[in-house]
Amino acid sequence: MDFTLGEELEAVRDLARQIFTDRATQARIKAAEESERGLDEGLWTELAETGLLGVALPEAAGGAGLGVAGLAVLLEEQGRAVAPVPIWPVVAAALTLASHGSASQQEVLPSVLDGAARLTVALEEFGPSDPASPRCAAVRDGDGWLLTGTKAVVPTPFGTSHVLVSASSQDGPGLFLVETSAAGASWERAETTSRDVAGHLTLDGAPAQALASGALDAVLDSVRVSLAAVQVGVAEGALRMAGDYLAGREQFGRPLATFQAAQHQLADCYIEIDALRVCLWHAISLIAAGEDAGTAVLVAKWWSDEGGLNVVHRVQHLHGGIGVDVDYPVHRHFLWGKQLSGTLGGASFDLDLLGAAL
Repeated sequence: MDFTLGEELEAVRDLARQIFTDRATQARIKAAEESERGLDEGLWTELAETGLLGVALPEAAGGAGLGVAGLAVLLEEQGRAVAPVPIWPVVAAALTLASHGSASQQEVLPSVLDGAARLTVALEEFGPSDPASPRCAAVRDGDGWLLTGTKAVVPTPFGTSHVLVSASSQDGPGLFLVETSAAGASWERAETTSRDVAGHLTLDGAPAQALASGALDAVLDSVRVSLAAVQVGVAEGALRMAGDYLAGREQFGRPLATFQAAQHQLADCYIEIDALRVCLWHAISLIAAGEDAGTAVLVAKWWSDEGGLNVVHRVQHLHGGIGVDVDYPVHRHFLWGKQLSGTLGGASFDLDLLGAAL
């Protein structure tokens, strides 16, 4: 595997890092967390204006054509700064529409790229369930479909125009496009561990349009890779904070970073992050080559669940008492790492899926 990013991806990384460093300040993050929608609208507008929201989409859809690799680079930088903007659900949905949507369904994409509209995905349900086998039911209604069921913890749905909903019909599981304000669709606000304002979606005969065959598998792969990419950034950001804190904090007349026990903990974090990155980019390389990446995606997701959570937990521990002070920023990395590790199922569930696939 070639782990060099290349000129285009390096440019995406550098621009994203500059924007998140300048804009995702602790004051702005806290203000976003306390806002009605739980996101930084100004930062979202800037990401759109600089073209970063379109780096992954194909050129035919108005994007830069960098695919899931471009998205992963962007998400790593977001995770490092724990910037409160809904990049992964919006772009994963847009990528799926671009590859599996009809011409009429893709009409929303230009508005997504310029930040005027947002999308999200509704893939999880209450209780133990495989996202690839949803209990939400789809029934044909003329040229369209009607959906009935409940989707849990839909990420950042308020202010979106459409949601991609997984549901099962007599033809099998599929993915459907639903207007968030459609008749028969109702929303309940839900707080999450990471302070994202999510929503539970209840569908009672809500009208929907079906995407092409294979859309559900495609969006699940995109979301799992996206979650793994954010987790790499979150873990890296947490490790950097731990290193800085231990280097500046003294005990018994010398920096905490010189104590062997602390060094071992940091070394374990470094190894976990390297494993996360290798598994993530292996999956991305297979997707980019058009090969079957299903198993590699599950491996990357499992490492992000297990290894990512290990890193943020160790970092929290290394900060001692200050780690539980919500006025100190490191707690956000722990909250994000915990939320990401359980999205679309936790480590045990992903390991079960991986075992079945193998």
